[in-house]
Amino acid sequence: MRDNAGTGGKNARPKKFPERKCVGCGVMDGKKSMLRVVRDKDGDVSLDPSGKRAGRGAYIHKEAGCLKTARKKKSLERALKCRIPDKVRDLLDAEIIGSADFGAPPEKT
Repeated sequence: MRDNAGTGGKNARPKKFPERKCVGCGVMDGKKSMLRVVRDKDGDVSLDPSGKRAGRGAYIHKEAGCLKTARKKKSLERALKCRIPDKVRDLLDAEIIGSADFGAPPEKT
């Protein structure tokens, strides 16, 4: 049996966090800091705050600049391969503009 198994010993790897690419600015970031929009198998598009709903998903930063860029480039529609309903657009506005800082999108690294 190994001495340092499960104890975070000298051979322990740093914990990795899942990263996703924002459809607005294209920057990779932790998925917890982003908002997921999902299209389910029936074609219904909705916001997924838990990040666990089944279906095709796209991630966007909770920033007005990213939302504006995604709309201009239609990258959210392209990622989900469908048109985004007005109801979901309104929810995105409320979620992002209501809680976001109005700064520029994160810088690409």
